[in-house]
Amino acid sequence: MAYRVIGQSEPRTEMMGKVTGEARYTSDVLLPGTLWAKTLRSPYPHARIARIDTSRAEKAPGVRAVLTGADVKGILYGRRYRDVPVLAQDRVRFIGERVAAVAADDLEAARHAVELIQVDYEELPAVLNPIDALQEGAPILHPEVNSYHGLPKPLENPSNAYVRDVFERGDLQVGFAQSDLIVENTFTVPRVHQGFLEPHCCLVCIDDQNRAQVWSPNKVPHGLKQSLSTATGISPESIRVNPVSIGGDFGGKGAPMDEPICYFLARRTGRPVKMVMEYQEELLAGAPRHAALFELKTGVKRDGTMVAHQARGILDSGAYGGFRPGAVVGGAAHGAGLYKVPHSRVEVLRVYTNNIPGGQMRAPGEPQAFFAAESQIDCVARRLGMDPVEFRLKNLIEEGDQTLTGHHYKEVKARETLNAAIKSAGYKASKRKGIGRGVAMGYRAPGGGATSVGVEMTADGSVIIHTSYYEQGTGTYTTLRQIVAEELSLSPDEIRINILDTDLGVPFDSGIGGSRGTRVATGAAFQAAHQVKEEMLEAAARLLGWPRAEIMLKGREILQKKTGHRQRWDKLLREMGRSIFHQAVNRDDEHSPVTAFAAQVAEVAVDVETGEVTLLRLTTAHDTGVIVNPIGHQGQIEGGVIQGVGYGLIEEVSVDQGRVTTVNFGDYKLPNVKDIPKLKTVIVKADNGVGPYKTKGIGENPISPVAPAIANAIEDAVGVRIHDLPITSEKVYQALQRASESSRDPSTLR
Repeated sequence: MAYRVIGQSEPRTEMMGKVTGEARYTSDVLLPGTLWAKTLRSPYPHARIARIDTSRAEKAPGVRAVLTGADVKGILYGRRYRDVPVLAQDRVRFIGERVAAVAADDLEAARHAVELIQVDYEELPAVLNPIDALQEGAPILHPEVNSYHGLPKPLENPSNAYVRDVFERGDLQVGFAQSDLIVENTFTVPRVHQGFLEPHCCLVCIDDQNRAQVWSPNKVPHGLKQSLSTATGISPESIRVNPVSIGGDFGGKGAPMDEPICYFLARRTGRPVKMVMEYQEELLAGAPRHAALFELKTGVKRDGTMVAHQARGILDSGAYGGFRPGAVVGGAAHGAGLYKVPHSRVEVLRVYTNNIPGGQMRAPGEPQAFFAAESQIDCVARRLGMDPVEFRLKNLIEEGDQTLTGHHYKEVKARETLNAAIKSAGYKASKRKGIGRGVAMGYRAPGGGATSVGVEMTADGSVIIHTSYYEQGTGTYTTLRQIVAEELSLSPDEIRINILDTDLGVPFDSGIGGSRGTRVATGAAFQAAHQVKEEMLEAAARLLGWPRAEIMLKGREILQKKTGHRQRWDKLLREMGRSIFHQAVNRDDEHSPVTAFAAQVAEVAVDVETGEVTLLRLTTAHDTGVIVNPIGHQGQIEGGVIQGVGYGLIEEVSVDQGRVTTVNFGDYKLPNVKDIPKLKTVIVKADNGVGPYKTKGIGENPISPVAPAIANAIEDAVGVRIHDLPITSEKVYQALQRASESSRDPSTLR
């Protein structure tokens, strides 16, 4: 079907305000009498709090309140899974955990007062590695875990492994017995930070009606409202989350952070309280992507047929688990890959340690798992002496196949996507010595949820979209405008966006993230716009006496198709004395029958003298449905690829004995323009998709295959396999040295 607006490139709706400075961020909101808050953080990874003396801080100039764990004892919060204390209660579980909080007249007074708080600690044994945390006799960091609200399954015995997901099919023992070759590998991945420009921040005040007014760059405002209600013990109706611009998210701003602290300080002082994390605090105690370890074992026939596959993923949850939605990191189950295997077992554990808590980041769990899975696929292919592409093509899932986690998808385009990437990248073309090409794949279905969208046609000629979504930078508002413009025969710039606070809209909204904006919000916008259009045309037919079947919307006019007569619809609305408004609620939270595949080819040059890796080019292919906004779609692809480059080659939140050592952007490196290779995108058209326009998500798909494609390309170039990220020059150099020494050792020759 040909569309007027859908499929046209539109600039992002919110960008003008960001460029001009008109966009209003949380830091821009300053109410009369606002106090500033700072927190005292633990210097130990695990310790008992023997005594806290706040007397000097309480007497310091400008200090209005001091809060400790004793003031909020027993209160736990989180994003559905609740294990995070407002302030440390009795003991601390990671370096950087909040122990006390101060509210003062200005930021400097708050900082000074925090330094005056004296805490006596009794150090406890710390468990800093998830493997160690699983051993018998390891300190149990949360003995009371079975009492935590939101725990997926009760534990038979207290354990640091508080989440265990298992997906099985066939009989592994039989599968490995039938295999001609068995390949085992272990892969590790580090923590990485979301790298948003705006750190976590919030402002809370108690208004004249005794309601908590909250400003926070949280992309799940209704979830924040519910979490804050749980933490404070007040009803959700007593909390309003007000819309603000979000200064970057990448998954990291869906959970509460300092909002409960600010609430209790505001309640105690009777004044608004603001807190803005410094970036040192953000890197020290934020909620980065989980570090993880994956153990893989794969059995194959000599002809390359996969027979058995076992994957065990162990995610370092850090001290708490409540900074992601629910306790499970579902994407980690993709350690199984996207291949046909009759006998398989996939196990994923989330394990408490005394490290910085892990949280949510773009495609949570998937970059970790796909690095392991797609690296393993290459390792198996090379052991068989097969080309990695041919090995993939032989084993990729097809229409009617079930994934190793038990899901079915319609119109599977895995094979077509891989072939498109290979062809476009010139994968089989000749290349110089030291140049390598590597392939990797991924897939992702859009997340589900619920949202409402209202569409209004007013008597002054305005068209307004009312939405509960807080745009975090993915272009959702632009997409909504395009859909409504398509239905109402307008241009997108004629449509306004009205962002609703949590008092308005619907009782609950899933918020943005997980590509659910594409899946859920588009359906709601379409339904609301369609209902408004139908009511407008019915009213026009009645008022003008024109046959309903012969009229249509044409811009700001009602057009009678046979005669060509026109009438402005805003004039009709003025005659009616009212606007036309419809709100549609779309709940779509079942498993999606549609998924989108990504295939990528990385080409690298490796300097054998230094181990330096230069990423020369990266080709990324995606199967897509209807693309609503091509420029926005491409922007999401390029952003995901660049984050994948950072994950593969550069980024790491380094932790030494529980202490984060990369506490600024001088130490924590993000990709810059010199790190970005030549990028090429290939689109594979698909007829299926979700929602009224048959769309597919794109925001999270491009990130996961990048790192394994690079690792595979490095082995293709110089013959060494790097099993842990990021792939630095030092790691490559050391692997080359080991390979050289091994080749010179007669005992290694066969």
